[in-house]
Amino acid sequence: MKYIIFGLGNFGSSLAQKLTEQGNEVIGIDNSMTKVEAYKEKISHTICMNATDEFTVSGLPLKDTDIVIVAIGEDQGANIMTTAILKNLEVKRLISRAINPIHEKVLQAIGVDEIVHPEEETAERWAKKLCLANVVDSFELNKDYSLIEAKVPKDYIGKTLSEVGFKRDFNLLVLTIIKEVVVKSLLGKNKSEKKIKGVASANEVLEENDVLVLFGSNKDLQSFLKDNIDN
Repeated sequence: MKYIIFGLGNFGSSLAQKLTEQGNEVIGIDNSMTKVEAYKEKISHTICMNATDEFTVSGLPLKDTDIVIVAIGEDQGANIMTTAILKNLEVKRLISRAINPIHEKVLQAIGVDEIVHPEEETAERWAKKLCLANVVDSFELNKDYSLIEAKVPKDYIGKTLSEVGFKRDFNLLVLTIIKEVVVKSLLGKNKSEKKIKGVASANEVLEENDVLVLFGSNKDLQSFLKDNIDN
């Protein structure tokens, strides 16, 4: 996949390097030539430019880029201006970094697809979420093993865990299932909530909107998700 990341601070540079290491094409952008020079051998491409200049930004290969990430953290004004420019240029998928609740509300008003909170989420988790289809969230236990939350592929809806054969065919453990249930609020209105089922049973039937909590090696997890990328 192809990514453009604006802002090569701690979070942006770490994410850009991890995505590059995983075989993606990444353009890292910063207004500091020092940072651009520091990462030019670690990221696919690095460019020194002013991300708040709409004319310059419009010259980037935005139409050919799958995901654009605004990781600028030091300057909230630059972050918001860059995000607004990219939204106006109609990039395919726009993710931006929020520094505080007010900043997040502004980004939501602009209409970004997702918001990053680097103080709470690591670059490793975001690299997995961006690279692997259907991943809702992930937690890296070490360099070899992870826990991930993944949407149930369409082909498995209506089947039991035993019928799918996660352990047998994919060498993965389903620890639990997060289901979407409808409950009544205090005002009597229906609302959707996520409910954790507890220890997964082999006879558990998978339903649409279920989220699987899977444990396994990073290699097996990637293999499973790539095999089901269109599901």
